[in-house]
Amino acid sequence: MRITHPSRRAVVGGIAAAALAAPQVRAQAGPVKIGFSISKTGPNAGGANVTTLPNYQLWLKETNDAGGLKLPGGQRRPIEFVEYDDRSQSEEAVRNIERLVNQDKVDLLLPPWGTAMNLAVAPSFNRGGFPHLASTFFVERQPELVKRWNNMFLFLDRPSTAITALTDLLATLKDKGLGNTVALASVQDQFGLELVSAARAGIARAGFQIVMDRQYPPGTQDLAPIVSEAARLKPDMFLAFSYPPDTLALTEQARIAGLNPKVFYTAVGTAFPLYKQRFGANAEGVMGIGGVDVTNPRIKDYIERHNRIVGREPDRWASTTTYSTLQVLTQAIERVGIDKAALVRDIAANSFDTILGPIKFADNQRVDQWWVGQWQQGEFVALAPTKVGGTKAPIFPKPAWPTA
Repeated sequence: MRITHPSRRAVVGGIAAAALAAPQVRAQAGPVKIGFSISKTGPNAGGANVTTLPNYQLWLKETNDAGGLKLPGGQRRPIEFVEYDDRSQSEEAVRNIERLVNQDKVDLLLPPWGTAMNLAVAPSFNRGGFPHLASTFFVERQPELVKRWNNMFLFLDRPSTAITALTDLLATLKDKGLGNTVALASVQDQFGLELVSAARAGIARAGFQIVMDRQYPPGTQDLAPIVSEAARLKPDMFLAFSYPPDTLALTEQARIAGLNPKVFYTAVGTAFPLYKQRFGANAEGVMGIGGVDVTNPRIKDYIERHNRIVGREPDRWASTTTYSTLQVLTQAIERVGIDKAALVRDIAANSFDTILGPIKFADNQRVDQWWVGQWQQGEFVALAPTKVGGTKAPIFPKPAWPTA
């Protein structure tokens, strides 16, 4: 694997596994160059290095070990990655994509991690005609965006859909003594702003009362004041639309401050293996965004392969989604090759067999997925919406944090 160190911390992935393949495979055409910009450093690194980059690495390893991407007619070509660190800065991500397209001359692009990053690079993907398979992006105006950028395929539904799943679940707990007061906290970036906006409306529709609504800038180190205020108010529910560092900090501060609502919900990072490792038995009953059906044989097999090849477990939300995007791309390439326009048409029109089951887009958007999960006996299981199947009943109320 060749590695270079330019100012943007580029890493050019090689194809060592393919070099060991059979001679007839080596004799095929050169590699398919696939580029991406990823947050290896900065505030987004916690998410990118758990959800996105490991799945790219898993796909590279598995595909090249099989001889490469299968093209129409049966020919295989290995994958070569060209990747740059965007340092969690959207402007840097855009520059990286432009460099990949104009200087590195990549054949295809993979998306960055996060809503804000994907939104920033979307025009560049569109100008180049690259399929944009966004697995960690969701905004309320998705129907408008996919009309503007018809090369964009969104694997997460809209924030209002996620909030509806959450508030519908909470409404079912009213008869079990939930109460109706809610404390909100949210990160002030595209993700948090979209979710909290949908949450305010959804909470009102469900008949709950917001008693606290606090926002904080990305990268905030001290979240104790927010948690302390919530603890004084003693809400029935604490809902935080947070990113991984905040999710961990809010949970730790809640334990310290004795914030013991009947429902404790944090967003991105709750489904990470690190959450379970950090909080152990204290994670029991914590709700968050995402969830999976851990009894599904395909998901169980994926978790095992990820753990064996990458060396650690995937998260229990967007990791499966991210891997599914790569399965979609693989199957489309097998049908139509690496022509970008043909790939966009194929992905829009066809159904794909993935670890999450069949995926077929409706106006370039995937619907019907798990939005609320909960830590139960060491696994982050899906709770809602129940119509998707594979869900479990919630633990309610959440056990109080131990006093020790």
